[in-house]
Amino acid sequence: MYDIKSLKAEEFISDEEIKATLAYADEHKHDRELIEALLEKARPKKTGRGVECSGLSHREASVLLACDLPEMTEKIYALANEIKEAFYGDRIVMFAPLYLSNYCVNKCVYCPYHVQNKEIPRKKLTQEEVRDEVIALQDMGHKRLAIEAGEDPVNNPIEYILECINTIYSIKHKNGAIRRVNVNIAATTVENYKKLHDAGIGTYILFQETYHKESYEKLHPAGPKHNYAYHTEAMDRAMEGGIDDVGLGVLFGLDLFRYEFAGLLMHAEHLEAVHGVGPHTISVPRVKKASDIDPNVFDNSIDDDTFAKIIACIRIAVPYTGMIISTRENETCREKVMKLGISQISGGSRTSVGGYAGYTPEERPHDTEQFDVSDQRSLDEVVKWLMDMDYIPSFCTACYREGRTGDRFMALCKVGQIQNCCHPNALLTLQEYLQDYASPETKKVGEALIDREIQKVPDPKRREKALDYLNRIRNGERDFRF
Repeated sequence: MYDIKSLKAEEFISDEEIKATLAYADEHKHDRELIEALLEKARPKKTGRGVECSGLSHREASVLLACDLPEMTEKIYALANEIKEAFYGDRIVMFAPLYLSNYCVNKCVYCPYHVQNKEIPRKKLTQEEVRDEVIALQDMGHKRLAIEAGEDPVNNPIEYILECINTIYSIKHKNGAIRRVNVNIAATTVENYKKLHDAGIGTYILFQETYHKESYEKLHPAGPKHNYAYHTEAMDRAMEGGIDDVGLGVLFGLDLFRYEFAGLLMHAEHLEAVHGVGPHTISVPRVKKASDIDPNVFDNSIDDDTFAKIIACIRIAVPYTGMIISTRENETCREKVMKLGISQISGGSRTSVGGYAGYTPEERPHDTEQFDVSDQRSLDEVVKWLMDMDYIPSFCTACYREGRTGDRFMALCKVGQIQNCCHPNALLTLQEYLQDYASPETKKVGEALIDREIQKVPDPKRREKALDYLNRIRNGERDFRF
């Protein structure tokens, strides 16, 4: 029985409902009149409060994804771009992953950290090593991290994660500071989520991997992660524990992509219905090669065109969510999908435990990588690349630090008003990056971009204040925000 407000995984992610949705999508995938109506329904509309967007249900969005009419696909892409511009403008938020430990007791068949893998050395960062990694990341220019660790109650208990978070926030090196720590660790208890909340985390991120229960249990044959319901219901426990912002994601390639797409949207709808707040972010990783892992053994892989359409349809269905793409994807793929809805990317990433400190931008250890990094450019190269395409690389964490999280963030985001803060804040944090970390060529491109973009701040008083902040940053002051 499908029940969007149920707290039971198999009821708010109903296999029966997903199969009915896919059948409905197949039946209507060439219905031009219906598809045009869905696109019009999802189109941003100006109101007295700003811009509003209704989004689409999992069933409606599944029709768009199933549609294989080329002219309709182009309209889907155009609408996705329009929605992304309405809610996020040209800003692209920057972050980096920080791997704390690859000890893990699970037997996930797609992840090299599985307990049976004897090819990789096991490593866990000491607090001194965490400090070294954070300083290396600060010296690159990062302000936002996503910490990662395998599931191991002995080696990676919640106390270790909390200690690492405290260490990360405590380090102020030169002009560097990590201002937001997002956390991607295994499903846990309400009590532990309360501890993470009290530690001041940003977003709690947990990938579902697959919403198909039978496949899920085969892909996780042993270990705590084998429990489908406990894993799928984690976001409800996180919100019960006081965490405002949660991030969803599936690992595309493990099961049929249309099934995963419908399940992902149903999960977003469930969070909105029960907690009044949908996912703060949605990530779209694909299975990649890694130690002991051959992606070719998974027969549900998707090509780049299908991947792009999934991203566009998620953006249309869930217009307010931040969408993340990592360095799993190469430069060409990332460039294409940013137009279709992506609003956050990683840069200069290392997926090894201890992958930053002691290495040049060109060097990277491979022995403890969770997956192959396709985009191996430095953060400076990624920042310049974005600006050359007229995107604004943003290192902003202002909403989190001003308490604009959860329903407070969404209340502004859903009417497009968050841009009144985000646009100037992005420029302020970009100016910090240019002053402290950028190469001369990147700085030159960035200064010209800021000079153009600051004129787009509509309110004269806010623009004047932003100009003052920019000048003060150029003269050595730091950390201004609206």
